[in-house]
Amino acid sequence: MSVRQLFNLAGKTALITGGSRGLGLQMAEALGEMGARLAITARKADELAAAKAHLEGLGIEVATFTNDLQQFDAIPALVDTVLAELGSIDILVNNAGATWGAKAEDYPDAAWHKVMNLNVSAPFFLTREVAKRVMIPKGQGNVIITASVAAFKGTPPGMHTVAYNTSKAAAVHLARTLASEWGPYGIRVNAICPGFFPSKLANGLIDQLGDQLIARAPLRRIGGEEDLKGAAVYLASDASRHMTGQALVLDGGASLI
Repeated sequence: MSVRQLFNLAGKTALITGGSRGLGLQMAEALGEMGARLAITARKADELAAAKAHLEGLGIEVATFTNDLQQFDAIPALVDTVLAELGSIDILVNNAGATWGAKAEDYPDAAWHKVMNLNVSAPFFLTREVAKRVMIPKGQGNVIITASVAAFKGTPPGMHTVAYNTSKAAAVHLARTLASEWGPYGIRVNAICPGFFPSKLANGLIDQLGDQLIARAPLRRIGGEEDLKGAAVYLASDASRHMTGQALVLDGGASLI
C-alpha cells in the first residue's frame, strides 16, 4: 500500500462531535479533504448550518445533527439517526468539550459536573454505543478522543482549571483503557492532546496570557488553523494502523519545560 493510500479516507464515514467550530471544524475539514464522508454534531443549529455551508463549499459531503451530549439519554437516538442517514460510523471523533475557570477551593459543584459530564461521561457513553452497534460487529473501527496537554500538567499561573485538567487526564486514560479492551475487535482508540489553539474555550486565556504562552513554548507560537489537521488525518487513517492507546501532543513543545 502506498503512503497516499495509507492516508486516504475515501469510503469512510466519520462522526465528529463539536464539529461546527474550532478544533472540531479543523478536524472535519481535514478528514473531509482526505475523502471521508462527515457527520458533525453540535448544540446550536445555526452554527451547524454555517459549518455545513463552509464544508460543502470545500467539496466535502457532510450531514449535520443537532444534539446536546449532556443529555445522555439522547445518545442512542443520535447514533440511530446517523446510521439511518449515513449507514455506518467508521471513525468517531469525540471532540465536544467544556471548561470552567474557578479556584479549586471555590469550584462550584455544578461546574465540576458539567465539565466531567461533557469531557468524560459523554465520550464514553457515545463511544460505547458506537462500538456496540457498529464497530464490534464489523471487527474494525477508529476512535479519537480530544484530550489536552493539560492532562499532563497542573495549572500554570493565572489559570484555575482543576476540572478541565482532571477531565482531560481521564480522557487520556479512557483512550488507553478502551484501546486495551477493544484491540482484539480491531478497534483503535487514541487521544489527541492540543496545547493552546484559538477556540471558544481558549480564546479568553489566549487574549489574557498570549505573550506568556508563546514565550513558554520552544517553538515560540501557539497552534494555528492548520496545525491539527495532519495529526487528525494520521490518527483517523491506516497510516496509524499499528498505533492504539496513545496520546499525541501538539503544543509547540510547551509541555517540555
